Amino acid sequence: MPWRSTDDNWGHLTRLLHWGIALAIIALAVIGLYMEAMPNSMAKLKVYALHKSLGLTVLALALVRLLWRLFDRRPAYPAAMPGWQRQLSGFTHGLLYVLMFAMPLSGWLYNSASNFPLRWFNLFRVPALSGPDPELKSLALLIHQAGFYLLAALVAVHVGAALYHHFVQRDATLARMLPGLSVPKEPR
Repeated sequence: MPWRSTDDNWGHLTRLLHWGIALAIIALAVIGLYMEAMPNSMAKLKVYALHKSLGLTVLALALVRLLWRLFDRRPAYPAAMPGWQRQLSGFTHGLLYVLMFAMPLSGWLYNSASNFPLRWFNLFRVPALSGPDPELKSLALLIHQAGFYLLAALVAVHVGAALYHHFVQRDATLARMLPGLSVPKEPR
């Protein structure tokens, strides 16, 4: 498989970024929900540190993905896909990109406004986006929490649409992003 996308398939790098970011976002959601339920302890601080480092990683990968998207072609939509589905797909993907940036940035801003130090996987210090600011802290938290629910809903729509295209429409939408998956055959 080529690294760059073709008219028919997503390239290897796009697939790698897609699934890497998807898995990281799922991990962030699980870790985020888990850490909220934890009692205050050193273990909770370590889980928070992991969540923050993984969030910064998603931010970096989303930036790489966006830059790559500017230079790589996009495979054509299936010929039978109606225009409204194409528009909805574009809107949903655009909003997913916005959230891939908004979620880690709002978390970083919350951390900064809370005056907590930030280290990426304890390897190096990450600069603060602001000084201590209770109002900014509250706003960043609100954006981060609301963004979580919006992102969860969009991911559900995204997955549902991919499964719909694969099992109902029987087109190559999912197969060209998921390695090893073939296009389903039409029922007889």
